[in-house]
Amino acid sequence: MDYDLAMDMRPTPAHRWLWIASIWSGFGLIYATQTVFVMRSEGMHHAWTRLFVTSVLSFLPWGLATRFVMHLGTRFPPANLKSVNTWFVHLVSCAAIGLLSAAWSVWLDKALNPYATGFPSGPFVHAWLDRFYNGILSMLVLYATILAVSYVLDSKERLAHQQTETARLNEQLSKAQLDALRRQIEPHFLFNTLNAISGLVRESRNDAAVSMIAGLSDFLRRLFEDSTRQQVPLGEEVEFAQKYLDIQKVRFVERLQFTVDIPRDLLLAQVPTLILQLMVENAIKHGIAKRAQGGAIRIAASRSDDRLRVSVYNDGPALHWDKAHSGIGMSNMRTRLQSLYGNAFELSMQNQEPGGVEVTVSVPFKE
Repeated sequence: MDYDLAMDMRPTPAHRWLWIASIWSGFGLIYATQTVFVMRSEGMHHAWTRLFVTSVLSFLPWGLATRFVMHLGTRFPPANLKSVNTWFVHLVSCAAIGLLSAAWSVWLDKALNPYATGFPSGPFVHAWLDRFYNGILSMLVLYATILAVSYVLDSKERLAHQQTETARLNEQLSKAQLDALRRQIEPHFLFNTLNAISGLVRESRNDAAVSMIAGLSDFLRRLFEDSTRQQVPLGEEVEFAQKYLDIQKVRFVERLQFTVDIPRDLLLAQVPTLILQLMVENAIKHGIAKRAQGGAIRIAASRSDDRLRVSVYNDGPALHWDKAHSGIGMSNMRTRLQSLYGNAFELSMQNQEPGGVEVTVSVPFKE
């Protein structure tokens, strides 16, 4: 996911107010409906429409105060109950909202007279305080519910933010590893290729030198054009590895042979960028280049259920166990695969019978 888009998807203040209004309206409608039906079933006679409206509107102060309570919940988290300030702030806030709600409720009764019995005589303050005292329990329940819901939503948002930030950092790490891999490939490969071109020129093999320069140009263009992609189709990766092998074939001439055995239906499978090139490079470095007669390289791929298996085999000398698993190439491959797939990958290097070495990478199949 694009991280700017992820940030834009966070709820805006207008969306939060819409949700708050919807929830409190629904709560008020349920409460008003229950009040009217219960009283009618008991044979009471009131102004039912006004009673319904009064019951719905009685929750208006709590709806308006919800954002304020949520803000206090963020500044003074309810989980921090050991703090005296937290208790003081929330108790004062709860009492203030309760007083406002009681005053509003008494005013509604006086203005609409929903019970059709007339407003009780006496000072407004007495009715207001009586309504506040009688509603202390429900007031505490409503305030605690708002705090609890706010705390859960804040925790969920913090978790989502942490996950997004972790994904962003992992992508940056993966890009940095890919950049480091490109820098590792370029120097020694360029030096070897340029030395080979110099040798061809000295031998007056101008056509071969021109061909090698053209191949090097295509190789470097692809290397820089794909600098931002972490994964590419297997077909593109094979094509890239073949360009690399074509350049090396000019250098080794008949000492290097290679074959590709990959079904067409796997060419769109996604693989890490440069992973195949690195496997081929290791095969040449540790296998073909060490033999006077050269050797052969075989690139193969297969699918088993939801797994893609890619292998590079060379018929060079066998490797010792510790050397096979502690080299820089294997370490780089393992690190990149770990950053892209977590633990959902397999990487192995094994000596084959009757001879040769095969490096195999297994990753989740994805087109």
